[in-house]
Amino acid sequence: MAEIVSLAEAVALAIRDGDTVAMEGFTHLIPHAAGHEVIRQRRRDLTLVRMTPDVIYDQLIGAGCARKLVFSWGGNPGVGSLHRFRDAVQNSWPRPLELEEHSHAGMANRYVAGASGLPFAILRGYSGTSLAAHTPNIAEISCPFTGETLTAVAALRPDVTVIHAQRADLAGNVQFWGITGVQKEAVLAARQSVVTVEEIVEAIDPRPGAVVLPSWTVGYVALAPGGAHPSYALGYSSRDNDFYIAWDAISKDRDRFSRWLDEHVHGMAPDRMAPDGTAPDGTAPDGTARGPALPHDPALTGGGAQ
Repeated sequence: MAEIVSLAEAVALAIRDGDTVAMEGFTHLIPHAAGHEVIRQRRRDLTLVRMTPDVIYDQLIGAGCARKLVFSWGGNPGVGSLHRFRDAVQNSWPRPLELEEHSHAGMANRYVAGASGLPFAILRGYSGTSLAAHTPNIAEISCPFTGETLTAVAALRPDVTVIHAQRADLAGNVQFWGITGVQKEAVLAARQSVVTVEEIVEAIDPRPGAVVLPSWTVGYVALAPGGAHPSYALGYSSRDNDFYIAWDAISKDRDRFSRWLDEHVHGMAPDRMAPDGTAPDGTAPDGTARGPALPHDPALTGGGAQ
């Protein structure tokens, strides 16, 4: 059954050095606050798993948390490269980074297999490529019924999956909606999970299209309003496009990145952050002035695109 704890407690209890950790969320509900807490607690030698590693994994890699990255696409969405990721691959700074690259379909099917308790998934997506010969956890397989050559991908079973969601109730049931990606499958595939939420309510009400994770599928729930910033939480906040643009310059230079990390991550414990994700002086993590988050409105359908 889920335990409702602080974010610092959730990370301390769930994530250990050397763990395989998946942080999922596509376009919105990306668990940035949880990622920052992992950095603050100085976790090391992590195998980071994510279909679309973007700014939060750039930060974790630059902070020296990652030993390996398992992924299917990487970049600063709408802007360009991840410079801390690139520096680790090209120059081993702050440490070497091992890569295991898949397709989106391959990653999604690996999560589904893990969630289903199966050893692998089967797809046609890798046919005609050399990935099976050069990438771990991909292998050709013959269909026992037709003889067709297909591709098997090994199940993904992270030690810990971390996601952000709109809300949870007092019993630890989690509800999220909008672009739900593979969050559900990633949680169900993992040994343990941490879910940060915008709010905790007495009871969650039915909502068309929403995903509900029962409390018995969740390890820890932590209240983290604005915990998806600079991505967004549909119905609660909008995407901070300016931050993604600013991150390109911040992350290009090692010294500037290190100063940003010291000021906006190591120097910002969760209890010092305002509910809209800004610092006490009203600035966003890139140091610029930031407007308030959108008020909670269940009918709100706005938000940014990746």
